[in-house]
Amino acid sequence: MSQRLVDPIRLGIIVGVRGIKGEVRIKSFTDEPTDIAAYGPLFDRTGTRRFDLRVTGTQKGVVLAWVKGVADRTAAEALKRTELFVERAQLPAPEEDEFYHSDLEGLQAVGVDGEEIGKVVGVFDFGAGPVLEITGNVLVPFTRAVVPVIDIEGRKVVIDPPYGLFDPPGKEQPGTEEESEED
Repeated sequence: MSQRLVDPIRLGIIVGVRGIKGEVRIKSFTDEPTDIAAYGPLFDRTGTRRFDLRVTGTQKGVVLAWVKGVADRTAAEALKRTELFVERAQLPAPEEDEFYHSDLEGLQAVGVDGEEIGKVVGVFDFGAGPVLEITGNVLVPFTRAVVPVIDIEGRKVVIDPPYGLFDPPGKEQPGTEEESEED
């Protein structure tokens, strides 16, 4: 049975398979990776395909799970790159200073001076902490020091970039100009 997702939140993506009996490997975006199956059935982006998961464990940073109805490697391989979604209403409200990635994606990024920088096109964590991808493939550390203001209702984030992040090569760092001596 398919359903149209009204306010979908991406919880993970199937990144591979394990073994020959249809077990899948899932990159989970939930705070506790194995909780990906705790919110009920998951759906593809369109809501037309339903995925009932049974988590079996974790391995090398991914969740291992069985998908109901998938019984062999070929069927599991066909699911690779499938994003897994749930309705926002099935999730708890984020706590203060916590955000769902989908709430940040699309926000206008502006500098502390109000100058438009671009839009948030993605949120990633490659192991050294979360980063925001800003239009033009610029990765910004998602820390309070670099992103001091997150205004979900106002649809913007304020970025106070570290030196050199947006500056062209060769631009001198502030405070490093050589002072001339007066005779």
